Amino acid sequence: MARIARGSLGDMVYHVLNRGKGLAQIFHTGEDYQYFVDLMGLACQREPVRVLAYCLMPNHFHLVLWPAKDGGLSHWMQYLLTRQVRRHHRLRGTRGQVWQDRFRAFPIQSDESLFPVLRYVEQNPWRAGLVQAVQAWPWSSARWWRQANAPGFLHQGPVPRLANWQRSVNEMQSQAETEALRKCVNRGRPWGSPAWVARTAERLGLQATLRPRGRPRKDRSATQRTQAKRKRAHQDA
Repeated sequence: MARIARGSLGDMVYHVLNRGKGLAQIFHTGEDYQYFVDLMGLACQREPVRVLAYCLMPNHFHLVLWPAKDGGLSHWMQYLLTRQVRRHHRLRGTRGQVWQDRFRAFPIQSDESLFPVLRYVEQNPWRAGLVQAVQAWPWSSARWWRQANAPGFLHQGPVPRLANWQRSVNEMQSQAETEALRKCVNRGRPWGSPAWVARTAERLGLQATLRPRGRPRKDRSATQRTQAKRKRAHQDA
């Protein structure tokens, strides 16, 4: 993924993801999960980043973050993961790489385009069959909306959630929308309206994320013309 997106701009919301190396389990106990949640709060005190949503799964996490200044996302994530990895090694007597990579991130348009991403993040445990209702997962932001004792670092974001969010987040996303979001996750492709995506990709140097993977298809007619020219040249020789 392009490093400029990791550097981040302060006026953009980002979906951030990381997985355990080799898909290894990272969170083993309730204390592991709670330490990570508490650490997000400490990170927000050090670096002005607003947390719009989060979901911690046994071997990965999803975050939706809105940094307040350029470069803030990288600094926030560095503090979070450095502290978490140190604790992981200390408790389990391990060394080396814990997470699959530094982290992955893609920018999101700051309008109603946020809602599918928030739903995708908070539905993770439900899609995995771990709970029967999204808000039943204890290590997700889904259960905190409209709760007086919600973590102080949670933020509504640039667009307030729908009034019926609890019902909306328990409605299955379409397969097409889920697959489109997974492409953004895997490639760092911006998410939003086509015009916004094109502008943002150019602004952040992410144009490659919009192109299909693999080699471009060869123009068969052009290949046939080239072969015909070579044949005629051989005959004239």
